[in-house]
Parts: sequence; C-alpha cells; structure tokens
Amino acid sequence: MTGSNTGGINTRASWQRVTGVALLCAPLVAVPLSASAQEESNVSEKEPYRLAPIIVNAQAATNDDSNTVVAQELWVGGKVPTSILNTPASVSVITEKEIAQRSASTTEEVLQYTPGVLTDYYGTDDRNDYFKIRGFQATTYRDGLTLGSMRGVREEPFAYERVEVLRGANSTLFGPADPGGSVNFVTKKPRFERFGQGYVTYGSFDHVESGIDVGDSLNEEQTLAYRFTGKIQDSDREYDHSQDDNKFIMGGLTWAPTAFTSATVILDYLNTESSPNSGGYPLDREYDRSKFYGEPDYNFHDVERTSISGNFTHDFDNGFVLRSNLRYSELTDDFGYVYLSDSSGRTGTMVNRWIFGTDNEAEELNGNLMLQYDARFENIDSSTIAGVEYRDASTEDKSVSALTAPIDVANPVYSGAPTGVAPYSHNKQDYTTKAVFLQQNLSFYERFIVTAGVRNDSMDLSSTDISGVKASDNFSETSFRGALTYIVNDEISTYVSMVESVAPPTIGVTPERGKQYELGVKYAPMGMNALFSAAIYDLTQEDITIAVVQPNGSIERETIGESRVRGLDLEAKAELTENLSVIGGYSYMESEVLRGTLRTGASLKGKEFTAAPEHSASLWGYYALPGTNMSVGLGARYIGAYYFDAVNSAKSDATTLFDAAFNYQLAKGTDLAVNVSNLLDEQHVVGSGTADYYNPGREITAKVSYSW
Repeated sequence: MTGSNTGGINTRASWQRVTGVALLCAPLVAVPLSASAQEESNVSEKEPYRLAPIIVNAQAATNDDSNTVVAQELWVGGKVPTSILNTPASVSVITEKEIAQRSASTTEEVLQYTPGVLTDYYGTDDRNDYFKIRGFQATTYRDGLTLGSMRGVREEPFAYERVEVLRGANSTLFGPADPGGSVNFVTKKPRFERFGQGYVTYGSFDHVESGIDVGDSLNEEQTLAYRFTGKIQDSDREYDHSQDDNKFIMGGLTWAPTAFTSATVILDYLNTESSPNSGGYPLDREYDRSKFYGEPDYNFHDVERTSISGNFTHDFDNGFVLRSNLRYSELTDDFGYVYLSDSSGRTGTMVNRWIFGTDNEAEELNGNLMLQYDARFENIDSSTIAGVEYRDASTEDKSVSALTAPIDVANPVYSGAPTGVAPYSHNKQDYTTKAVFLQQNLSFYERFIVTAGVRNDSMDLSSTDISGVKASDNFSETSFRGALTYIVNDEISTYVSMVESVAPPTIGVTPERGKQYELGVKYAPMGMNALFSAAIYDLTQEDITIAVVQPNGSIERETIGESRVRGLDLEAKAELTENLSVIGGYSYMESEVLRGTLRTGASLKGKEFTAAPEHSASLWGYYALPGTNMSVGLGARYIGAYYFDAVNSAKSDATTLFDAAFNYQLAKGTDLAVNVSNLLDEQHVVGSGTADYYNPGREITAKVSYSW
C-alpha cells in the first residue's frame, strides 16, 4: 500500500464594503508577490485601498500568520491579501500560529483539523504525505505552481508561512488537477525587518530536532532583504528498525528598488533518510505497533530535492500589473521495503511477504507570465487577467516487485536483503504543458461579483518502457468556471459556483474530468476576530482510475467509470477572547460509484469511495491562563467509518482521537512547549489490503524556542 490580525480586522468595515474578489482572481494569485520596504513605509499611515475589484488590505502585516489562527485573507502564493469572506469557494487557511500551537511536523498533522480532509489513511506506510479532500486525492502546489513530479516528497512544514486548502479543485485556476481540492504551501520569504527564531526539540522515539529561521534588511535603504531557514532532525519511528532523519536548508533574497517593482529568489535543499514502511501487520488480530515484519536490511527511503524559485512583479501604476513566477527542481527518490501478503484464510503463523522498491529521478521546470488590468466604471469594477503557463517535467523510474521469504509472525527471523531481483518496470517519461488562460471579474454596486474563467491546457506526453517500446500522446483540454457572489453586508457573503477540473492524463487513457456545483455562505462578525463558513456541494468525476490490489499481491490501476460525492463542509475559526481561540469543523460526505466495473467484471455501481468517511469532525481549543505564563490546548478528532477497498468488503471503525498541548514562557521570547498527539494512545486499523496498517500511536515532544 502504497496577537490579532489588526490590519485585517480593525479596518475590515472600510475595505470589505467595496467590492472584493479573491480566489477568483488567481491565476493572478498563482504568483508569489514580495512586498517591498517602500510599500510598507509609504502606506503604513494611510487607509486601505483597493485595486478594483481585488481588495487589498495595505495595513495587513506580513507576519500576521504568526499572531492569529484566523486568516482573513487568502494568498494562494501571493502577498496581496484578498478577502476570504468574499471568495466564492470553500477554503481553509492553517496559519503559522495554528501550526505552532499543535506542533505539527508533517503535512498530515497540519491538515488533520481541516474539514473535508482525511489524512494518514495508510498509517505506518511513511513514504508520502497521505491526504484526500472530498474523497479524492488532493493536488499540491507550492506558491501557486504545481509540485507535479515532486509530489512524492514529504513536505517540510517549517519551510512554510501557511498552508491553504481549496476544496473543489479548479483547473481554470491551476491547470490539470484532481477534483476534490488542492493544497497550496506558501513559502517563507524575506521581510524588511529583523526577526529570528531558534529551537531544539526532544520527543518520543528518540526524536531530536533543531531549527533556525532568521532574516533582516541588508541595507539602510531597505531595498534588499534576506531570510535563512534551516532544520536538522534525527529520529526513529514507532516501529522497530525504523529511521526518520532529515535535513532542510533554505535561503532567499528579495530586491525591491521601488514601491512598484520587486523580485525574490529562493534556493532550498531537502534531504531525508527514513524507513518507508513497517511491513504492515497480520490480518488475524491486533498487534503491537512496535512490531516489524519487513526486512531491516531492505527498508530505506532516501530523498534529495533541490529547488530554485524566482518571482517578479511590476506595477505600471496605470491599472496594469505584470507578474511572473519560475521554479526549477531536481529530485532523487529511492525506496525499498518488504511487506506482508496475508489473507483471511491463512492458518498457522507463517505469512508470505513481497518486496517492493523504486528508484526515481525527476526534474521539472514550470513558470507563468500574467498581465492584469483593473478599471472602474462608476458602479462597476472590472479586473481582467490574461496569462500563459509552461511546464516541462521528466521522470525516470525503475521498480522491482517479487515474492520473497515468508516470516513467522510469532517468532520473526529476518532473512536479509533480497538479491538478484530483476526490475519489472523501467520507464522514462516526459510531460510538457502549455497553457493560456483568461479570467474576468465584474463587481456591480458593491454587492454582486460575477466571475468567469477559461483555460486551455495543451499536454504532450511521451514514454519509453522496459522493453524499449516508445509511446506518445497529446491532449488539449479546456476548462471553465463561473461564480456569483452576493455581499449581504460587511459581515456576511453568499455565493454559488460551478468549477471544472481535468486530472493529469496518462498515455492512451482519457483524462479524468470533474465538475462541481457549490453553494456557500461566510460570516465574519465585526466585533470578533472570527470566520465561519458553510458549503454544500455536488461533485462528479468521469473516467476514474483507482489502485486495486490484485490476487497475486501486486497493485494495478483500473478504470471504474463515473463517481459522485455530495456533501456539506462547516468550519469555524475564532479568537473568542484575548486568551481563548477555537477551531472547529464538520464534514458530511455521501460518495457513490455511478458506473464502472473492475477488471474481474465485478460491478462497482452503488459502492462508496475508499477512505471516504460519511462523517468527520474536529475541535481544537487553546487557552492562555490569565495571570500566568502558561497556556494549554486540547483537541479532538472524530473520523467516521470508511471502506478499505473498492468493492466495500471491509470497513474501518469510527474513532475519536485526542491531542493536547502545554506552553510555558520561561522568559521573554523563550518558551517551553509540550505537545501530545493521540493522547490516549488509541489504536485502530486505518488501511487494510494484504496487511493491516494502524494509526500513529501516542507521541510526546518537548520544544524550547527563542524568538526575537
């Protein structure tokens, strides 16, 4: 198996009254935009202003995300905050403060309190970050550009200022994407001020970690700034013969010679040496999570990724703004492990095992260029965005899979690393995308916002397989979106939208297409730093393919036809008092296969999606005890039962997990934070096929940090 957001809150009445369009305007927001020192100094004494119809809160501080759990603006890769209240989509923002409160160290941990998102459904399969949105695999982006062939890497949350979740993916905004939703990681960028943080952490499973994040302006004119972020981790995992080590460094420079021009370059390097899998656990009963049934000598996952990113923006000060973004990445991702191939009819304690391994190399160049024009005509505001995007990705992978020596689960004796296994697959693939897009936003009388968008992606694919057989294919896919937002008053907005998606295609396979209808309402009360949202949706996708475990233990992708999910997402994020913040969410999903059969001929009509619970909910509260230097946090996550396989033959148990946090300020700028995930050490099966996979057990970390 495989403090408060003062800029965004106190002035919201003055700037949200006028028209606001947010996510509607990306691809604009697909480009990181670094604010210059001149911009900050020139507008700090002024009232907020707008670029019609995009609301810009000029007083919004660049580090608001470290001071509040309630994001009022959506960045989606840009530094121009746009009002979430008036965004016609269901979105969530996990801020730097929320990440710190929960001490989330993986993407799965970052997302686990977000409605509509299911994480960690493969348990101790630790190769990737596993998460779904609205029942579908999520597409991931970094600063608005797809991670594409970099998707297999477990992202480092310490590298990011915030993580943005967009439920209901939109190919008009981002290009080829799955329909359930998208996750956008917003990179930490230089700021024109002196700041810094250093920390050390010790925790369960011999977890030792230290990190630093510093930056400052490099000249008196404040036209050049830098930022350096680094982390090193040495750790095990909860099962025997495991490893979870990583190193990450990132440096960035921002040059802002005028209030209208800025450019940023960021270089980062990630290196991980870890174990990919526990080998799974036998199907007959519950086993201790520390057990290991793989092979110690063949249990490795080595990743190296280097990326260099650049972005540029220039405001012509006449309604036109030019933006560009470019990133180049190289990746090596090699893993190998042995896993159990058990069956419900097994007798005795000997269990068959398979080996599986892949060596992968990838490189990717992607970028875009966009021109935006804003204009006002009495009671009508217009914003037009036209752009082009280019992506060139190549991968080469070699995989092995074979039956290997069985193991006695009652008395494990390891047989050593397998030898002489020939690759069953060796592929070289090239993927090129050229896209053009147009987005039009019209605002009428400060109440109605109409959005329309169209994008065409021309995709060329080629591959060479292990036999030297070459194949190629090309696709031209056009996607549309439309939305209507009604601003009821300064606190409430409603919207209705239709969005389309085109999933990344494969050679000889019809691209999966999705369509979603959504109706939503949002409420941001004036007297409170809070945001409440609700959305109902109907989402369908055609030509679905899924991974299916075959009788021989191998995994193949099979087309099942058309699927639909209908549901409700509720979210509340509020700082109720100066001392108390609360985050809550609830999701209801009704998933169904409308048509399709497996290769065996078995019909899947009427079956539910795999790993798609009907109900899920979460609640996190964090309270600073008055008159003390202490804060406490407590969270609960409810995950309803879901099916493990496409034919719905086995199902998980519904469960509730608890998390806790404690923080004590040792001195000014110095804090001790203790976090406990899965407080009660609850254990259940989260995934099951040829073996069972359990949820992570209790983990305790203690971190001492110093900030300035």
